[in-house]
Amino acid sequence: MAVLGTLISLLLIGVLGSLFIGWAALTGNTDDNTGLIHGLYPNIDMSGLLLAGVIIGSLGVLDDVTVTQTSAVWELHEANPTMGWRGLYRAGIRIGRDHIASVVNTLVLAYAGAALPLLLLFSIAQSGVGTVANSELVAEEIVRTLVGSIGLVASVPVTTALAALVVSADRPAERPAQVATAGGGASAPARGGRGRRRKR
Repeated sequence: MAVLGTLISLLLIGVLGSLFIGWAALTGNTDDNTGLIHGLYPNIDMSGLLLAGVIIGSLGVLDDVTVTQTSAVWELHEANPTMGWRGLYRAGIRIGRDHIASVVNTLVLAYAGAALPLLLLFSIAQSGVGTVANSELVAEEIVRTLVGSIGLVASVPVTTALAALVVSADRPAERPAQVATAGGGASAPARGGRGRRRKR
């Protein structure tokens, strides 16, 4: 279920990343490395390479979220095997809501840390917010953060729903009535029916 939730979320990240990169008209040719690759191999689509970087960058954190959510739903089922699909889903979502908040913060801080020299350069140059946001270097980081965050947030309900559906189908078998006493003695007499006659 974790793998399936990861694949669905990766598909969403790929679609959103492609749309955002096309909408922002990002070329992917923003530093010396990408410039060298583009110069040596002009047939390589640099925007596609940028999209691949967005997907791979989100995969590590996404894997953590989906595995944690699946494990949480399984543990909830083990703690209360009679809990139905809706109960498992609601409980799993409550766990995932707190988890995703910390994970998104981690993703944003990781991208901000990678772009820190660039942000410092813009700060020293005293560039305006509009100028900074419209530069392709910063726009790439904004797209990475937005697409990755949306994919991570979407992965929680998707994975939780899949895990809840599968684990709720595993109903515990009805246990036969316990007829033996705790010490393994004879069975207790069943109540009901005609009792003993009272002595006169």
